[in-house]
Amino acid sequence: MGLWSRKPLSALQNEAAEDGEHSLRRSLTASNLVLLGIGAIIGAGIFVLTGTAAAQHAGPAIILSFVLAGFCCLFAGLCYAEFAAMIPIAGSAYTYGYATLGELLAWIIGWDLILEYLVSASAVAVGWSGYLVAFLHRLGIDLPTSFTNAPYVVEGAGSLIATGAIVNLPAVLLCLLLTVLLVVGIRESASVNNFIVYLKLVVVVLVICFGASYVDPANWSPFIPENTGTPGEFGWSGITAGAGVIFFAYIGFDAVSTAAQEAKNPQRDLPIGILGSLAVCTVLYILMALVMTGIAPYTELNVPHPVDVAVSKAGPALSWLAMIVDIGAIAGLASVVLVMIMAQPRIFYAMARDGLMPKAFAKVHPRFKTPHVATIITGVVAAALAGLFPIDILGHLVSIGTLFAFIIVCAGVLVLRKTDPDAPRSFRTPLVPWVPILGILSCGWLMFSLGSETWLRLIIWMALGLAIYFLYGRSHSRFSEDP
Repeated sequence: MGLWSRKPLSALQNEAAEDGEHSLRRSLTASNLVLLGIGAIIGAGIFVLTGTAAAQHAGPAIILSFVLAGFCCLFAGLCYAEFAAMIPIAGSAYTYGYATLGELLAWIIGWDLILEYLVSASAVAVGWSGYLVAFLHRLGIDLPTSFTNAPYVVEGAGSLIATGAIVNLPAVLLCLLLTVLLVVGIRESASVNNFIVYLKLVVVVLVICFGASYVDPANWSPFIPENTGTPGEFGWSGITAGAGVIFFAYIGFDAVSTAAQEAKNPQRDLPIGILGSLAVCTVLYILMALVMTGIAPYTELNVPHPVDVAVSKAGPALSWLAMIVDIGAIAGLASVVLVMIMAQPRIFYAMARDGLMPKAFAKVHPRFKTPHVATIITGVVAAALAGLFPIDILGHLVSIGTLFAFIIVCAGVLVLRKTDPDAPRSFRTPLVPWVPILGILSCGWLMFSLGSETWLRLIIWMALGLAIYFLYGRSHSRFSEDP
C-alpha cells in the first residue's frame, strides 16, 4: 500500500483499449516506429561522439566500444519489447515500473526520464546550432556570436561564468518550431521525421560507401592503443570508458515505447520498432567508426565535427561530400530533438493520468489529439535550457539516467514473470532470467564507469524529485490506497 502500491495490469490494459476525447490518436505503423527510433538514435552519436571517444579513450577500438554498448542496449531492448507489447501505454519505463516495482520506484524512474528526454533535447539543440553556424559560415554567412552562443559556461566546481553572449537563438528557435509541429499532430511529426531520417541515412551510407575506398589500414594500427597509465585512457579500460561515453549515442530506441498509445497495432509493431531501430543503428555505427578511423588517424578526431574532418582528410576527391555531411548533421540532430521533445510529454501524460503530476499535463487537444499542454511546457523549458546554457556538462548525466531506466525495465521483467506469469505476452524476452540479468549487470557496469561527479549530480536530481513526490504526487496518486 502507499509507496509500494502497483498499478494493476487490468487498469493499464483498459487505458490501452480506451478511445475517447482524452485518448491519443493511433496513427503510427511499424515502419513509422522504426524510423522514429532511428531518428532518435542517429544524431550526436555518429556526428560528434564517435571522434571524441576514439581520440580520448579507445582509438580504433572504438568499434568494440560500440559493440559493447550495443549489447547492453540489446539486453535492455528485448526487455523493453516485452513490456511495450504487453502494456502498450504512453509512459515507457515509468509505466513498466509502476506495474511491477511499485509507485515510489515508478516516480523515481519517471523523474529520471526527464534527464534522458528533456535535457538531452536541449543539449542536442545546442549541437545543432553549432553545425548550423558552421554550415552558414561555409556559405559566407556569419551570424552574430552574441546570438549563437550561451550567455553562461560552467567552469571549475560548477560555477557559472558569463560569456558576454545574449542567447543561443538558433537552438531556441529549433525547439520552439518543433514544439509547434508536435502540438499540431503526431502523424505530421512522424512524416517530417521520416523525411529527415531518410536524408541522414543517405548521408551516412554515402560516407560509408565512398569513404571505404580511402581507408588506410595503417590508421588501425595499433587497433587497441596501449594504456597511458590512467584508467580509461586506451587499452581495455579505454574500450569500457568509450562504451560509457558513446552510450549517449544509443539513447532514443526506448523513445519508441513512449508512442505506444499512438501505434496502430502496438502488440506487433512496438517490438519491431524498438529492436529494428536498434539493429539498424548498431550496424551503421560500427561501419561508420571503421571508415572514420580508417581515413583519419584517431588522434585527429577530437573535434566537434569529426565526420567532416575524416571526409576532408580524403582530399579534394571527396570535397563534394563535406557539404552533404554538414546538411546531414543538421537534419540528423534536428530529428533527435524532435523525438526527444515528442517523448517527454508522453511521460508527463502518463504520470498526470496516475495523479502523480498536475492534471493539466494529461490534457489532450480536442482537434489534434496530442498532449498539447505537456508538449508546450516541455518545448519551452527545452528552448530556455538550450538558449541559456552549454548543456554538454549534462551529457554524462543523461547517460547515467538512461542506464538507470534500463536497469529498472530489466528488473521489471524478472518481477512480472514471477508475480504474473500467465499474463498474455505477444512478445516474450528470450532466455529469461539470463537476458534481464545480463542487462542489469552490463548497464550497472557502464553506470559505475561514469565517475563520482556524475553520480553526485544524479543524487541531487533524485533528491529534488523525491521532494516533489512527497509534497504532491503521493497525496494525489490514484493508486496509492489500493491494496
